[in-house]
Amino acid sequence: MNDFAKRTSIGLVASSMAFAGLAALSTGSAMGASPKSSSNTISVGTLYASTGSFATSSLPEYAGLQFWAKSVNAHGGMYVAPLKKKEKVKIVAYNDQSDPATATTLYNQLLTQNHVNVMVADFGSVLTAPAITIAKDQKQLLFDVTGSGTSFFSNGANPYVVLTSLPVSAVWPKPVAKLLESLKTKRVAILYCQNDFDQAQATAIQGFLKQKGITPVYFQGVPTTQSDYSTLVQSIKATNPDAVLELGYPNNDIAFLNELKATGTHFKFVLTPFLGQLPTLFSQDVGASTVANTYTYAVPPTLVINKVNLGLGLTAFVHHFAPGKASTVNFLDVAGYNAGLAVQAAFAHATSMSQLGIRAGITAVNGKLQTLEGTFKVDKTGEQVGELLPVAQAVPHGNGYVLKIVYPATPSQKTMVNATPIYPAPTK
Repeated sequence: MNDFAKRTSIGLVASSMAFAGLAALSTGSAMGASPKSSSNTISVGTLYASTGSFATSSLPEYAGLQFWAKSVNAHGGMYVAPLKKKEKVKIVAYNDQSDPATATTLYNQLLTQNHVNVMVADFGSVLTAPAITIAKDQKQLLFDVTGSGTSFFSNGANPYVVLTSLPVSAVWPKPVAKLLESLKTKRVAILYCQNDFDQAQATAIQGFLKQKGITPVYFQGVPTTQSDYSTLVQSIKATNPDAVLELGYPNNDIAFLNELKATGTHFKFVLTPFLGQLPTLFSQDVGASTVANTYTYAVPPTLVINKVNLGLGLTAFVHHFAPGKASTVNFLDVAGYNAGLAVQAAFAHATSMSQLGIRAGITAVNGKLQTLEGTFKVDKTGEQVGELLPVAQAVPHGNGYVLKIVYPATPSQKTMVNATPIYPAPTK
């Protein structure tokens, strides 16, 4: 075993966690502070949302991080290079209730009262944004799990932010644009929510299309709180599009798809971002027949990567995270676990216990670390550039559907493509 593997590897752990028990597992709450970490632990401060619009994504992400901590602690802790020994991991967590203002207060509390060693952000760009500002101002290392808004990484080099589990959102739609080109679509409608995550995607794909001489026939932003899509769907329908991209968070995507179902509206091509991340939720809240033939970004578990040099491969993770319940595992579970692996690698190769010393551990493994999400690689801004996302389609299967990869994000992903796009989508 090489030095990298010796310092960072962990064994398989047969352990699972129920989402319903997450609040009990947390070491803090919004009502009171947790005790400071002891000298024999590494404290990782994080937030989660048990209620509100982001709860369905935040809780599984938090569950994945908790699973990682439980796994390393079952093996005596994680190796901390500056201390030349293993230390147990302590997760210090507060409930931000999907509210950015509350998140701001609680991120500060993690630093000023709990004095955590490092921070891990809550789900998504909206709840990560306060932590980005605090990390920069306080020179505190932040492991950003899924906050992929382009603006977070647009101000030059920043050693205090590391995007762990998704590429920056502006690069997400590049394979989508190429797929649309290959399908010879000309009339593309783009509806997006006005936040860093979705607006970056919309602007990027608009640019990709314009390079091919295609101007979207519909390009409209709406508030992230948008829940009524009736007028919007009719406006899109009036443009007679070849493809419709609705770029939102889960609540937006679900409301949009349900409007299509309620009105019997049919489009040849529909893409939503979060179907791939939360397929069970979409099946429950929208229905398999409506979801069938729509497109999304391919992420684990649809994207299967088992060749790793740290932690569990995808198949092993699914088995140990949810024994006998593989269908319940979603991408956010994986993302939280993957963030923990990044923390683990950073401490295993840190040059000191200072924030920049811990960050140096990421530099040491950059481009070498292989996890269940692929090659972990960040640029000088902290932007994730190694974990690129193919395009998937919900292919009808029996009374439901299966997500199949239909277009790669990189040439190396061509071997992962396991279906041909069904276009135009047949009428229901």
